[in-house]
Amino acid sequence: MKALLMHRERDFQTMEALPWNEEALTQDLELGTLVKAMAGDDDFLAEVARRALLCGLRNDAETILYRQEILKDAQKNPEAVRELYRLTEEAIEGVKKHWWGLTSRYPSSLLYSALDLLEFHVEMLRKVRGLAERMGGRFESAGFTRLFAMLRDELGDEYLARVETHLEELKFRKGVLLSAELGKGNEGINYMLRRARGKRPNWIQRVLGKGPRSYTFSLAERDQTGGQILTDMRHEGISRVARALAESAGHVLNFFKMLRAELAFYVGCLNLEERLRAKGEPMCFPIPATAGEGRHRFRGLYDVCLSLHMKERVTGNEAEADGKRLVIVTGANQGGKSSFLRSIGQAQMMMQSGMFAGAERYEAGVCSGLITHYKREEDATMKSGKFDEEMARMSEIAGHIRPNAMVLLNESFAATNEREGSEIARQIVGALVEKGMRIFYVTHLYEFARGYFEGRRENTLFLRAERKADGTRTFRMLEGEPLETSYGVDLYRQIFEASEGARDGGTGVESVSTLADERREG
Repeated sequence: MKALLMHRERDFQTMEALPWNEEALTQDLELGTLVKAMAGDDDFLAEVARRALLCGLRNDAETILYRQEILKDAQKNPEAVRELYRLTEEAIEGVKKHWWGLTSRYPSSLLYSALDLLEFHVEMLRKVRGLAERMGGRFESAGFTRLFAMLRDELGDEYLARVETHLEELKFRKGVLLSAELGKGNEGINYMLRRARGKRPNWIQRVLGKGPRSYTFSLAERDQTGGQILTDMRHEGISRVARALAESAGHVLNFFKMLRAELAFYVGCLNLEERLRAKGEPMCFPIPATAGEGRHRFRGLYDVCLSLHMKERVTGNEAEADGKRLVIVTGANQGGKSSFLRSIGQAQMMMQSGMFAGAERYEAGVCSGLITHYKREEDATMKSGKFDEEMARMSEIAGHIRPNAMVLLNESFAATNEREGSEIARQIVGALVEKGMRIFYVTHLYEFARGYFEGRRENTLFLRAERKADGTRTFRMLEGEPLETSYGVDLYRQIFEASEGARDGGTGVESVSTLADERREG
């Protein structure tokens, strides 16, 4: 039996290799916060959520839509999904009480441990089937309807009763009937377990009835050697059955493990939904498009991880970026540009994993991979400068990137001077766009941004962090041409205006303001 709740035709691979840049993605997009919200303190939920998010970048549009339908069912029936998940946990945890002989080299121990485990799992299968019968009619998605139909059809009362009959028979309460042949040196070979025919005679029949048609023998009470020989013969006879039974127990256990893993993703989604809904944050099911369509538009898009850290709702953004291979984001310091960039990456990962996204609307093409190149702190070992480190990471990216990947650049190449950084950015960004990448670039490199703006490239969109006349940041990204200043003076005023004004009689800020307006602020 297969759960098939994550893929239409195959199991969810819990040991699938993670993307080569999973550490950078986790750090730059703050995925730890997202995973924590999905899992709470449950390590298993956290691992499934992490893998579903990171490995979801390999999913196609069909898989995304398949999971979305299942998640919609889960949202309508959260109690049933959580109850089913709890039953799988109970089935797996219960193995600890029955595993004692499954690793034994003695067939008898292996047999009875497998019997014990299968009897326990038959009981759990009855509970799972009972839930399917009670709740199955409430589900509409292809994944859940197929799962519940399989549980009802393949785990009927007649089938489970037949399994229990076989298990009872394999306890060999009436002894073990074997056949064997004599080999070289009269050694027993070709042992075969046989099913006993008829009922065992009671004691009256044994006393008054005729003797058996076959020869029999009895062992003396103290014949330890003979007893060991009979035990060895018994082990030879039941070893194949014991292995087959242990294998069957393993198959049933694997079904519960896979069902638990696939349900864990949807339970994590429900947990996250509760957190965001409690804040009144919008959520939507993204519309995935094929990579070649060039579709990318959104409304009310926000940084989910930032929202999880704050009591207030987070400002959302909108843009129509269909057909745009490059989006250049400039504007005021602390205007929300980095948060906006994270929201893009988070929404893309959530969409491709089959989740909802933190937005009122999100439509995007499926990307072949997600790449982040964010500025890093200075190398504490002083083995290389910041610029060398930036270029080394970009070289590594070049070795892994594929067409139709999404690249998020945050203050890349700002560790050198304006002219050199702009030229390097122009060449690298130009090459990436030419190779079919989709790029979002937050930058203060004015020469680079201005050069692209004056070129009026049709495949480029320019966004700017909004700043009102009084310096207030709205944390909204609006279409607009790049400006030479990042309004670093606003930050200066916020921090130093009072102390500078008191010391310089009101002239200190003005002089710094003039200097700040005359040059670019980093």
